[in-house]
Amino acid sequence: MTHLLAEIARHEPRLASTARELIHLVGSTPLLRLNRVTEGLSPGVSVYAKAEWFNPGGSVKDRPALRMILEALRSRRLTPDMTLLDATSGNTGIGYAMIGASMGLAVRLCIPGNASQERLRTLRVYGADLVLTNPLEGSDGAIREAARLTSADPGRYFLVDQYNNPANWQAHYDTTGVEIWDQSGGQVTHFVAALGTSGTFTGVGRRLKSRNPRVQLVAVQPDSPFHGLDGVKHMPTATVPGIYDATLADRNEAANTEEAYAMTRRLAREEGYLVGPSGGAAVNVALAVARGLSVGTVVTIFPDGADRYLGERFWDEGDDR
Repeated sequence: MTHLLAEIARHEPRLASTARELIHLVGSTPLLRLNRVTEGLSPGVSVYAKAEWFNPGGSVKDRPALRMILEALRSRRLTPDMTLLDATSGNTGIGYAMIGASMGLAVRLCIPGNASQERLRTLRVYGADLVLTNPLEGSDGAIREAARLTSADPGRYFLVDQYNNPANWQAHYDTTGVEIWDQSGGQVTHFVAALGTSGTFTGVGRRLKSRNPRVQLVAVQPDSPFHGLDGVKHMPTATVPGIYDATLADRNEAANTEEAYAMTRRLAREEGYLVGPSGGAAVNVALAVARGLSVGTVVTIFPDGADRYLGERFWDEGDDR
């Protein structure tokens, strides 16, 4: 992203300096091997997950949030006197709010009213102005409200539009995908990720295919329009993101909410990894893929940690040991 900083520095040197500090904090997250939930797999098969809660804002969304803001500053579509606006289910919004606080940028976010209290509180602590939208309309309702606000006062807002912004997937092409390839020693054979904006899957998938066309890409989405996996889209019934490439996946797999919750609890109890439910959903599919292999390296994503979900009731349900 150094070329972006050089251009930003010409007209906003202070913001470029702040961005330079953030770039050193975002990315370079660990690739963790799963050891106990993988029991029974062929000895030649391993499963890894990228621990994206190591990013400063606590999720994988810090990567595209930073890239999209830098691209907007470079092109001067976003200036310091404007308000950054977007729809979010939480994690990208936290990335925006963190970066906005660091750079002194005003941030306004449209977010479903049933977002977890941990996410809402984090956003408010960072100073973001929140517009709570109808929970029954999910992320699509938040998208529509952000578009309405922009149309009503276009000079005030810069609409980032993470669902249609190519800088979203490009952030993962340039960082996450490269890290997975390097950290796996180029041995990755399968990549599994849940679809939200689809930026992670698209960017990582395209990067891995460029390195080895034989890498298999497995996309995960909920098995029903009515589900409990925050930030994950059921594409057949949702507003499909403009950056979504339906031709990219070699396989599409469905995730059940209750099974994802159960795996999320198992990851805490058996691996020591406190992750969000979308990570549990991705691991279930990664294990299903791994069970069909005699040799291979399956990599998936833990998009965030459990700190944003600890108030949810699913932690107290069942005994998965």
